[in-house]
Amino acid sequence: MIPMLFARFVSRVEEVLNDWKLIGNNSSKPPEKGEYTSGTWEEKTQDINFADFKFSVTHHCLKQESEEGEGKEEPEEDAFPTAMQDLLCMNNDFPPRAHCLVRWYGMREFVVISPGANCEAVISESKCNLLLSSISISLANTGCQVPMFVQIQQKWRRMYHGECQGLGVRTDFEMVHLRKVPSQYNHLSGLLDIFKSKIGCPLTPLPPINIAIRFTYVLQDWQQYSWPQQPPDFDALLGGEVGGVEFGKLPFGACEDPISELHLATTWPHLTEGIVVDNDVYSDLDPLQAPHWSVRVRKADNPTCLLGDFLTEFFKLCSKKESTEEILGRGPVEEEGKDDISHALSKLTEPTAVPIPKLSVSNMVHSARKRIRRHRRVDESPLSNDVLNSILKSMIDYDSLTYRLALCVCLVNFYHGGVRAVAHLWQEFVLEMRYRWENNYLVYGLASGPPDLRCCLLHQKLQMLNCCIERKRARDDGRKMAEGGKERERGRERKVSGATGTENGRLGPESAEMGREVSPGKSWDSWSDSEGEDEFFECLSDTEEMKEAGSTDGEKGGAKVAKPDGRLHPHGKLTLLNSQEPLYIPVTQEPAPMTEDLLEEQSEVLAKLGTSAEGAHLRARMQSACLLSDMESFKAANPGCTLEDFVRWYSPRDYVEEEVVDENGDTVVRGDLSARMKIPGNMWMEAWATAKTTPARRQRRLFDDTKEAEKVLHYLAVQKPADLTRHLLPCILHAAILKEKEEESVEDILSVRKAIQQATSHASKLLRHPSPDYKKLEDVITQLIAVETVIARSRSLKAKFGIGKAEQGDNAEDLERFVSSLLEEPEVSVIGAGRGPAGSIIHKLFVSAQRAALLAPLDEDTGRGGGADDKKPMGGASVPDFPPPAGREILLRTCVPRPAPYSKALPQRLFCVLMREDFRLAGAFSSDTSFF
Repeated sequence: MIPMLFARFVSRVEEVLNDWKLIGNNSSKPPEKGEYTSGTWEEKTQDINFADFKFSVTHHCLKQESEEGEGKEEPEEDAFPTAMQDLLCMNNDFPPRAHCLVRWYGMREFVVISPGANCEAVISESKCNLLLSSISISLANTGCQVPMFVQIQQKWRRMYHGECQGLGVRTDFEMVHLRKVPSQYNHLSGLLDIFKSKIGCPLTPLPPINIAIRFTYVLQDWQQYSWPQQPPDFDALLGGEVGGVEFGKLPFGACEDPISELHLATTWPHLTEGIVVDNDVYSDLDPLQAPHWSVRVRKADNPTCLLGDFLTEFFKLCSKKESTEEILGRGPVEEEGKDDISHALSKLTEPTAVPIPKLSVSNMVHSARKRIRRHRRVDESPLSNDVLNSILKSMIDYDSLTYRLALCVCLVNFYHGGVRAVAHLWQEFVLEMRYRWENNYLVYGLASGPPDLRCCLLHQKLQMLNCCIERKRARDDGRKMAEGGKERERGRERKVSGATGTENGRLGPESAEMGREVSPGKSWDSWSDSEGEDEFFECLSDTEEMKEAGSTDGEKGGAKVAKPDGRLHPHGKLTLLNSQEPLYIPVTQEPAPMTEDLLEEQSEVLAKLGTSAEGAHLRARMQSACLLSDMESFKAANPGCTLEDFVRWYSPRDYVEEEVVDENGDTVVRGDLSARMKIPGNMWMEAWATAKTTPARRQRRLFDDTKEAEKVLHYLAVQKPADLTRHLLPCILHAAILKEKEEESVEDILSVRKAIQQATSHASKLLRHPSPDYKKLEDVITQLIAVETVIARSRSLKAKFGIGKAEQGDNAEDLERFVSSLLEEPEVSVIGAGRGPAGSIIHKLFVSAQRAALLAPLDEDTGRGGGADDKKPMGGASVPDFPPPAGREILLRTCVPRPAPYSKALPQRLFCVLMREDFRLAGAFSSDTSFF
């Protein structure tokens, strides 16, 4: 049974190799220096089974550009496989970012067979040998010259054995892995002994062995170069010391050093045996003498960042379900608050000796506010009065109210009690809005005019409240002017009563005209349909208007002509069609402002009317309220006008003029209504027929500010903290992006600029939707946190390398480029190694850390004596400049005949890793299979 399964497994491996066209030797040019790091690696995977045990076969290959047809040329008959050539190539030693087999063996192409997901590791020796035999047979049968590996032992150990076959040659890949470094192999001398004994070269003297050494030193304690970011003192800020101005600023930066470690790699790339000494008693591998230095930084995992924490905590509010009342509780407050607010209007109508102004809704609200604060214990109030007053002042006294509100809610949520503090702040904000409505105080920080439908609904509601306050103020101002006019008129009546006399108790014509102009009643803005108004005005009909205006003429037998009213100014040189009177533009009512939700509600109502003739007619009448008002104003301003006159002003395109020849043969211009205006049942004709002659000031209001203001205040009052957060989230994201752009402009990091652009685009697309995907918005916040972290890392590195200090002089640009590269690249070469500007700073950093670790005086002269490791004597009290290396990598290479002196000279390679708790030997040993 086993032989059959083994044969099937081998056959399946061969099928995969053929499918991937890995047959034969596809020779290519040697890799360029650094290409293993900068190039693109491709992977493809196929699953195969050995009985019921699943394996994954993965092909790893460096994508290289080659000339057309270059890879199709037949290689030389005795050419080594590409993998064997790579064993000796020195262009990509110690790549900073690559597969472990690439680092250990320097190969650009290989195949790995490893246990599939959720499968147990291959541990037993017999199974390992079975797998090795299967790949050996597969390579021989297919002629594949790409090396194949099988992964054995536990995956964390990264143990691979493999084989590569060529024409008459073979390379065996073997590996040793231990937890502790054997003392006899803890240096170069012992490792050379292993390598020589393994290759067993029969030649004397032995061909030279090429050596590459890399020691890595880790700096963790930065000492005087500590992280400069300090969290802001929000307690002092909210105490009023800065007048609340700082409420408009978002915090930024990491509260801990986002750079946890600096790894310095000192490399000796080309050495030979005898040039360097490194044994169990002495080593002259001084890092300061290494010809090549490279540095990488280890970034702290998820460092605490101020802006990121603010955004995260604010976003969590979106998932809260509680209302403001549920969060803050009601208790006795509900009773007394209910007594004050809900019965406020009824108290205004009850007989009472208390002056009316003292029973206004405004006073009731503020009395309730005092009771709420009095009954809520101090320890139950998330926000103190000082903090609350500072916040409200910062929001009301500055521009961009919604933006300020968002920042304050974010701040309060993070530092002053979370959702309870937000609920408390919102409750006070709503009371403040009601106070401003009742007392005619405009809400500052909002653009004037109707609600801006491009803004969030909350912003639109606040703009609507301002519109209501403006209309109310205009109405109150008109009432005061009218009352003043009445007082002046009464004085005139007393003066002229004896001089001019009256007829049957009525004013004479001149007095009547004067009274008609000065005080016909309240202005149109004072008309209200709402309950609670203390004055009402009954609009006069067209007949009454005509009778009043033309009463004198009627008594004299003249024609009854209506008196014009509500004129703004003449409309150019146009005259009425039926007379030579100028055509006047009337004073009209402004259209009622609408918020987004009201427009949707109106659209739904109109849509429900259906497509029937009756529904269409009713829909047209509902939409023509403003048109009817304008027609009435036009009739009042232009007595004797016709529909054609109105159309000439209101919709000139619907009045068509053309030149015609009259009965006298003269060419004249005549006009007429357009075809659509002549359609039977036209709404314009119907509206014109029913329109009264009423100036705008005497019309029924198109916009009831009292009712709309109460609707806005109710809408604000029922918003839950979660609703408020959803409204303000676009403002917070916008503020965060602006903050990051401001901070990035100082650092000038290309990758950060691109990331901010991507986050901005992502957020814009999501927030345009009426119901955005909050899971995706959370991803936007994650993007912004990543940007903040990169900027913080840049600042940390700049502080450590002294960028921006005057003493850097001509080296400033080089250091800035070096720091920027550390953020973008996995590993950066240090120009000049230990003697360059960056190398000198790195050296000083290690010296400071060493002195601090060994409690040496900080002013002690820097010694060059103890660099490499603890084997080197320190000379009494001297302190080594560098700690013992955290990791040592030694690469040994040569080309010798094996197994016999007359065999071909083939590549041999041994990669050694020596760490405190890890010892690894990865060897590639080639043999001649033809002449042995």
